[in-house]
Amino acid sequence: MSVKKRWLLPIFASFMIVSGIGANAAEAATVEELKETATQYLGAPYKYGGTNISTGIDCSGYTRYVFSKFGIDLKRSSRDQYTQGTSVAKSDLQPGDLVFFNTSGKGISHVGIYLGDGKFISATTSDGVDIDDIDDPHYWGSRYVGAKRVATFTDEQAEEVKEAAIDFSVYASRGETALRIAEALKLDTSDTASPFVDVKPDSKYAGATTALQKLNIFTGDENGKFNPGSPITRGQLAKVLVEAYNLELQDDVEVSFSDLPTDHWAYEYVVILASNGITSGQEDGTFGVDEYATLEHLDAFLNRINAQ
Repeated sequence: MSVKKRWLLPIFASFMIVSGIGANAAEAATVEELKETATQYLGAPYKYGGTNISTGIDCSGYTRYVFSKFGIDLKRSSRDQYTQGTSVAKSDLQPGDLVFFNTSGKGISHVGIYLGDGKFISATTSDGVDIDDIDDPHYWGSRYVGAKRVATFTDEQAEEVKEAAIDFSVYASRGETALRIAEALKLDTSDTASPFVDVKPDSKYAGATTALQKLNIFTGDENGKFNPGSPITRGQLAKVLVEAYNLELQDDVEVSFSDLPTDHWAYEYVVILASNGITSGQEDGTFGVDEYATLEHLDAFLNRINAQ
């Protein structure tokens, strides 16, 4: 029986796929994540042509810097950023839309990020990164030109409500799965500078996700998110374990589950897991491939693998 750890495989590839995001991205992150990221740089100094948030940054450098945190590549100048995305009427503005102004009398010369409620944030020559009223009658209101939507930031309220109904004292979240896999592999989790936009340094998942990402064991989704609060299915967990431990099919063992047709994406991984004696499925003859994995399942699978 072959049970060997494989260190360089993206074991979460079945449900987390990295891809570059350019203009017109369908979804980048939540509105809350956008606001939290954009406002943490309030007061950063302004510098014409600057691209460094610490030593000085200009308006387009600031928007480019913030959007890069969500995997979105904006062009360098405000005028060029105005060529990206889809035009949005002022009455239809949503948080995350880029708003443009003519402050020089020569066309597009300033860009900011709309935050909602008539407010936008930008790097200004007078106050550095600051929040202003888009309809300010003394300055911004008369200089407003238009807006572009390069990404849609959602509030994900429905998803949060749905996931709030999941009892994570029973079911395994992706974050908890990362913690227990890192522990099982005896990884150094002291570095908490997580590369994922939704895992902050003070998160209990930061060390584990950082360590696993460094080893290229898994990466974030197409939006650079790890989604630590989302559940993992039994099928996804089967793939994770098979690839993490390099399990191989035992030909002398016949395995079949009534809910797992041969053309199912997880078929190979579940059969390999079962042929190695890691799982025997459920009492009704199913594997429960699309059911959420419980913490009991996760621990049992890891214990059986590590005992071999």
